[in-house]
Amino acid sequence: MRGLIPLIVFGVIAIALAIGLTNDPRRMEDMLIDQPFPEFSLPTLYEPETQHSKSDIQNQVSLINVFGSWCVTCIVEHPVLMNIAETETVRLIGHNWRDERDKAITWLARQGNPYDSIIFDPDSTLAISLGVTAAPETFITDKQGRIRYKHSGDITEKDWETVLKPLIESLQAE
Repeated sequence: MRGLIPLIVFGVIAIALAIGLTNDPRRMEDMLIDQPFPEFSLPTLYEPETQHSKSDIQNQVSLINVFGSWCVTCIVEHPVLMNIAETETVRLIGHNWRDERDKAITWLARQGNPYDSIIFDPDSTLAISLGVTAAPETFITDKQGRIRYKHSGDITEKDWETVLKPLIESLQAE
């Protein structure tokens, strides 16, 4: 019996690894899927006196991208967002998170601005409501302002072509 204990421990570890390796770590179930986008009122990045709110998310399918000038992965993702802005017909809303206004504006001037508008959230007011844990994260909302998809990590061209674009086209046809 004592000789079986290492074999049993090995079997349990092998099963746990097999289950863990078959899961896509980028795909996370989210409690907010099919829920209304949270209420919020935050200034825009470029015009501090102008407020963004939930009403800006409704009536049109939107891609809301959480980013920051401090975020290394956001630099990797940014060319994909620029391409989407140039070639596609989805509203791109930036959610500038935990950033300083001047640094974010300078970063966008250097990298290019793919966003139709940008929510400025230095204190994580909206980020907490959305359960944001790291940038970049991206939310897709439908015309009613419900969150239909959450993407954690950078958007790659493959992500765009195989997941996000077909979903957006489907939501736009609803």
